[in-house]
Amino acid sequence: MAHTEKSLQNSSFQLHSSMSKKISVLLFIGFLAWAYQAIQPPPPKICGSANGPSVTAPRIKLRDGRHLAYKENGVPKDKAKYNVIFVHGFDSCRYDVIRLSQETAEELGIYLVSFDRAGYGESDPNPKRTVKDTALDIEELADQLGMGSKFYVVGFSMGGQVIWTCLKYIPHRLAGATLIAPVVNYWWPGFPANLSKKAYKQQLPADRWAVGVAHYAPWLTYWWNTQKWFPCSNVIAHSPDILNTQDKELFSKFESREAYGAQIRQQGEFETLHRDMIVGFGRWEFDPMELENPFPNNEGSVHLWHGDEDGLVPVILQRYIAEKLPWIHYHELKGSGHMLHYIDAMPDTIINTMLVGLK
Repeated sequence: MAHTEKSLQNSSFQLHSSMSKKISVLLFIGFLAWAYQAIQPPPPKICGSANGPSVTAPRIKLRDGRHLAYKENGVPKDKAKYNVIFVHGFDSCRYDVIRLSQETAEELGIYLVSFDRAGYGESDPNPKRTVKDTALDIEELADQLGMGSKFYVVGFSMGGQVIWTCLKYIPHRLAGATLIAPVVNYWWPGFPANLSKKAYKQQLPADRWAVGVAHYAPWLTYWWNTQKWFPCSNVIAHSPDILNTQDKELFSKFESREAYGAQIRQQGEFETLHRDMIVGFGRWEFDPMELENPFPNNEGSVHLWHGDEDGLVPVILQRYIAEKLPWIHYHELKGSGHMLHYIDAMPDTIINTMLVGLK
């Protein structure tokens, strides 16, 4: 009898143990399914699609079938002496073009084209985007708009980082180039380890995490920047904590975008903000510090402008790049932050320097 009771107890224990294991497995599978869903970004809302935003801007169709929206500024193309393409920054669009005065545009004859980078505004997303792709988009935009065999490129912030790719992949198409407060990738191999580490630590903790996730675990980028447990990127949140005194005074100019602000992320934050971070802080196919002078005979020039109080991109890295690439004309503005091209008259100075500074 005792033996029978013990057998029943053992059977009951084995049954409970088996059930517990099955429940644990089911819970683990359920957690994995939840985690997988949590890190998957929603599909983008493509402009012109059934459930997407409408198309209001002129667009070109690229070789791969994507559309690129653009905006013409300055003088009409048929009256232009200089053709310039402007590349907007992070969380921006074609309307966030450098504010060149009409007087300067007419005096010099500047045809200035801005465009929505892939996923932004009304340009189709490019889920396969690499470091090289935006440079090729720029080249194709110039060709389809008839901007000639050579043109100028200007980029701000993340758009400034794109200019490095233009210098690498389409240098033969450039008449000149300007980088304004360009974002730096802390993992470019040309940086001494101690310098990049020092610059990396100059960021606020939330930004160190956001950038680190984009570099080391890009598949977690969407989740990290949408979860509520830890603070996400201060740049995405438009936090004033990353701005210096001058930036805070200028920020109202950057934020007065009621007429078009809703367009910037309308196709989804992943294909705009998060894709920018993954590409910009990922592993590059080349090191900008190994670039050669695209204008060995001084037929053009490359300029880099940076504020010495930039809270987004540490100035110590720009100084190092300027030392490594002596053919770059480096302009450092004392007391300026990241928004330096919003300083009154600065856009005219920047463009004049690139176009007329050679003469």
